[in-house]
Amino acid sequence: MAELSPLRRRMIEDMTVRNLSPATQRSYINAVQKFSRYFDRSPDRLDLEDVHAFQVHLVSTGISWASLNRIVCALRFFYGITLGQNDVPERIPYARKPRTLPVILSADEVVQFLEAVSSLKARVALTCAYAAGLRVGEVCGLKVQDIDSSRMVIHVRHGKGSKARYVMLSVELLGILRSYWRLARPESFLFPGRDPGKPIEPTVLNAACRSAVTATGLSKRVTVHTLRHSFATHLLENGTDIRIIQVLLGHASTAHYTQVSNKTICSTTSPLDRLRLEVTPPGY
Repeated sequence: MAELSPLRRRMIEDMTVRNLSPATQRSYINAVQKFSRYFDRSPDRLDLEDVHAFQVHLVSTGISWASLNRIVCALRFFYGITLGQNDVPERIPYARKPRTLPVILSADEVVQFLEAVSSLKARVALTCAYAAGLRVGEVCGLKVQDIDSSRMVIHVRHGKGSKARYVMLSVELLGILRSYWRLARPESFLFPGRDPGKPIEPTVLNAACRSAVTATGLSKRVTVHTLRHSFATHLLENGTDIRIIQVLLGHASTAHYTQVSNKTICSTTSPLDRLRLEVTPPGY
């Protein structure tokens, strides 16, 4: 294994003390490497004009706005924190997110989609994502102990930005999870991966989404995030207060969290409770 350069070691240390996730650290290191390789020079010898030229190059390759902004985040961190050039980060612009409407499934399409998922574990995990509006990483990270049937809430411990929150535990979902537990007997993670001590990988759920779309013939591109968007839209259509939806999604500020009690959260009807869904795939 090649020895780390002092510059890379310093950047890794800077990211570690700021508690950046391993995935973010890898993303930042890869971005700075890519920047350095483009000019074939050490990144600490490159300036703002080089950053601008690199951004122009990336745009010319057709890079997505999200990928470009991940690289911008990395370069802003590298210059502002690792190199200590405080005036540079604000001068590295983000790409503007294109205005596109999210894909939303109707209630019938949700049923059609979920019942097309052939794996029991993936089907229940994706049902969980829709029933509680969870992100893919939040679903994967759920543990058996996070399902609190006495209070009818799910404890989301590792939300975006390391923020924990509670979401409603649907009556329908609780029944589904109990059936799943009797069949699968998960011990720690609710949806374990091949190694029972580790959670299922997001790529597994994304692959299950693609297979289900193919099986159903849906013309829409469906991801785990589509289920989250559909959850929020169906709540709004059913008259749920937008502030409660914000809290459930983990979008609200701390002030909003203090104003919306767990009682309000668990009494909010999940859109799953309005569906008739067969959760156990054939053969189980």
